Amino acid sequence: MRPHYLNKLFAPDSVAVFGASEKPGSVGGQVFRNLQGAGYGGRLFPVNPKHESVFGQPCYPDLADIGHMVDMVVIATPAPTVPGIVRDCGEAGVEVAVVMSAGFGESGGRGKRLERELQEYARYYGIRVLGPNCLGVMRPSKGVNATFSHNAAEPGNLALVSQSGALCTAILDWARPHGVGFSAMVSLGDAADVDFGDVLDYLALDAETSSILLYVEGIHQTRRFMSGLRSAARLKPVIVVKAGRHAAGSRAAMSHTGALVGGDDVFEAALDRAGAVRADTIDQLFAAAQMLAERPKVAGDRLGIVTNAGGPGVLATDRAVDVGVAVPELADKTLERLDQVLPKGWSRANPLDILGDATPERYSQAITACLEDPNLDGVLAMLTPQAMTDPVGAAEGVVEARQGGDKPVLACWMGEEQVAPAWQRFLEAQVPYFRSPEAAVEAFAYLARHRRNQELLMQVPGPHAQREGPDVEGARLIIEGALAEHRKVLSEMESKAVLTAFGLPVLPSVEVQSANQALVMAESVGFPVAMKINSPDISHKSDVGGVRLNITNAQAVRHAYNDLLERVKQQRPDARISGVILERMYGEDYARELLVGVLRDPVFGPVISFGAGGTAVEILRDRSVALPPLNRFIAERLIGETRIATMLGAYRNMPAADRDALVQVLLRISEMVCELPHIQELDINPLMASPEGARVVDARIGVASPTPTLEPYGHMAIHPFPAHLGARFQLADGRDITIRPIRPEDAEIEQEFVRNLSEESKYFRFMRTLHELTQEMLVRFTQIDYDREMAFIAVTRREGQEVELGVARYTINPDGESCEFAIVVADEWRRLGIGTRLAQTLLESAKDRGIRVVEGEMLSQNTEMRALAERLGFTVRASEEDPGGLQMRKEL
Repeated sequence: MRPHYLNKLFAPDSVAVFGASEKPGSVGGQVFRNLQGAGYGGRLFPVNPKHESVFGQPCYPDLADIGHMVDMVVIATPAPTVPGIVRDCGEAGVEVAVVMSAGFGESGGRGKRLERELQEYARYYGIRVLGPNCLGVMRPSKGVNATFSHNAAEPGNLALVSQSGALCTAILDWARPHGVGFSAMVSLGDAADVDFGDVLDYLALDAETSSILLYVEGIHQTRRFMSGLRSAARLKPVIVVKAGRHAAGSRAAMSHTGALVGGDDVFEAALDRAGAVRADTIDQLFAAAQMLAERPKVAGDRLGIVTNAGGPGVLATDRAVDVGVAVPELADKTLERLDQVLPKGWSRANPLDILGDATPERYSQAITACLEDPNLDGVLAMLTPQAMTDPVGAAEGVVEARQGGDKPVLACWMGEEQVAPAWQRFLEAQVPYFRSPEAAVEAFAYLARHRRNQELLMQVPGPHAQREGPDVEGARLIIEGALAEHRKVLSEMESKAVLTAFGLPVLPSVEVQSANQALVMAESVGFPVAMKINSPDISHKSDVGGVRLNITNAQAVRHAYNDLLERVKQQRPDARISGVILERMYGEDYARELLVGVLRDPVFGPVISFGAGGTAVEILRDRSVALPPLNRFIAERLIGETRIATMLGAYRNMPAADRDALVQVLLRISEMVCELPHIQELDINPLMASPEGARVVDARIGVASPTPTLEPYGHMAIHPFPAHLGARFQLADGRDITIRPIRPEDAEIEQEFVRNLSEESKYFRFMRTLHELTQEMLVRFTQIDYDREMAFIAVTRREGQEVELGVARYTINPDGESCEFAIVVADEWRRLGIGTRLAQTLLESAKDRGIRVVEGEMLSQNTEMRALAERLGFTVRASEEDPGGLQMRKEL
């Protein structure tokens, strides 16, 4: 496998600094001094035609005069000079440029033209550009400090990626006295080329990085961001701080959903689906990183609190309620056990107040009991220094108890001077400790949320959830008909027809244009009926008096028709009125009013919302949001995150609503969103949920023509599972074989497959000795991003279980037009045509994806692979980099 395309950014063998000088305040001069001061061991070249030497080293007028290969350049010259320098770097074979210069896209018209010119040269020559207008990059372990910051990062295992250079310097200044070190620091600046997705892609496999911290102000490349974030979060904790939490990034729209959902809601939902965790402040950022660094296992969000004072326990409990952490009752056996070892005055409840004279032994006994309590998922030990308190001894008791359990233990020793030695003991024992109850509880909340989000990350829904496919073509024709009439909003009848095409349970409606027609239709559908004004200009009918309910007789129907028209004309004289919608009154008992909506977020695309419905939705503001595609797990979580979820169950004389029917509605909506990129907004309000099922009573859909160049599902931030790519065939002996895309739940059969390969097959595939896949490799191979890679496995059934027979995979290169592929078949299943089938399926998928060139590497002694490659039309030649290897190449 070729080195990562950002390798030279983090480990360059040689660096040239354009604009280096000894002039005070010079950005280039500060960069050069920082590289020298960090102990950079590679070749370092100052470039500036105005100087013969800089800080004791010969200075070169331009790149061509250096006479040595340069891996990375740092550019700190005026913006108009930068595109030309990048062009010269491309001619010289430079791989990476860090552009610190300002005056590009952020500065208006001329700057944007310069940025486009810079991007064009970078694409043409294949140079990766960090910046412009960035602080630079640090890699402490390699002595790389290519920044103009006066702060230097200490070596460590945290990686920091930020859109704000100023924030980087502030964090670095904070980190040194707190003993926090970094594996890397990257300032993205304007991100004209290298962005979050690229850096995350590198850090995901970086051996020096155990946790990743992100500071985000805005997303430029959504798919790339989500792809890199999901890839990294599968392997290590990713914690994100987002600026502008209260800015409404999504446009307010014609729907209730548009009024309810803001850009910050959507960003939160995106992080959840990516398996990352969000922090609100810099302190919380590092608290979360500290808590998640060692990937402690936690089964849930139930916290036990052990304290030597009641007040701090109350503060911790209050904060737990705020952040969604449960403080449950202790199990009966735990109470009995603690009664035997604690004084009579202990609280006999959670929080466990073990009294102000608590000894180290008392702390150890209480924590040990909590760690064995089935009602708890973690323990917070708290201490306030009192007359009889031994802070260090109590800390020792916590450390001792923690060693005997497998649940996370946190400490909060409040104070300063008296408890400082105890903090040091916690630091030595790697027990996460905090100075306030709130911070400690928040840290546990991050741990619990990380677990929940990792469950979401494992979900890979396909675009279709129902066995019988929807009538996508019929729905598309309805929408295209409206667009052909230059309408952006479907009528209620059209909206309900589209929903019906996707199998949603819609209350039938009819359009009427006169009072007599209304009477005839009311007699046909049966009383009581509901009547609603039909106007393309009125979104919320009840706001203008455009709804009449429970009409029970013929005279009332004609009166209601005329009254509706007159009332609405008074309220909205400008509105076009097409008549009235009439439908039989919804009559199920014990119904709840709900809302399901879709909004097109400007960054993350379609978003599905669920919550309380009715006329007061904007006041109640009870909703949750999720990015499609959905499956049952995600839909259940979407419902469960709302307050109204508790009202869907049985209470008082109300039987429970049919929750499964609601899940099915959300799955059908997800299908619509996947298959119809035309949909900009959707409001189903109300969606009535009763014990008998769910029914769409009112709906409206906003549409627009999709971008014609979009790839399938290109309008979505998360690519659905490509279930349609599966195929079946029979071997000559009649055995059935299935070839399908790999899924996360295939981890076990993938591990078994590799474990059973011969040593030769393992060596040919991985080009090194390997007994079985590491956990990291297993995650990488089975939890893939279908937007930028693909893996097909061949399986058969044996004794009721699937068995993997072979696997073929490709990964798209950064150019988006080529990919690297690999293939391996189980030894006992070779020469049966499985390898050929896998390879052909893979090549067809790559071609459909727009890939032009497929490349691969193999060892020269792998004769079977060479024969297969040549049969498939690959050109095979000796590797230029590996004397014992061969390179394969095929143009599609």
